[in-house]
Amino acid sequence: MSIFGSIMGAIFGHSAQAKTSPTATAAAPGAPPAASTASAAPGSTGPQTVDVAAIVDKAAAAKGEKLDWRTSIVDLMKALGLDSSLAARRELATELHYTGDTNNTAVMNMWLHQEVMAKLAANGGKLPADIKV
Repeated sequence: MSIFGSIMGAIFGHSAQAKTSPTATAAAPGAPPAASTASAAPGSTGPQTVDVAAIVDKAAAAKGEKLDWRTSIVDLMKALGLDSSLAARRELATELHYTGDTNNTAVMNMWLHQEVMAKLAANGGKLPADIKV
């Protein structure tokens, strides 16, 4: 799975588990999280909106360290239990078609955070007001 796919799965997968019955989740273990969420409510008009802050805040709290995921791609990845190494962030940058210098990690990290937040919002993620996309 791609790194961005892992981020989506960590966020939208938690939502799908919370909104589907254990039987529905167990019946489709390989189903994409968004599909599981959408299929959980028969008669719904489309995918559910996912409260990104609620999910990531809970995950960050469980880590037992102060993580500023709202501004840091490294802290977002740590909160979700993903590899936040430079190599992983460079791979994420490649996946998301970053065209800047990956040796300038400060600029790359800011771009990655902004791009990930925009993509989460585009896929049904509800972001807190303090995150501008």
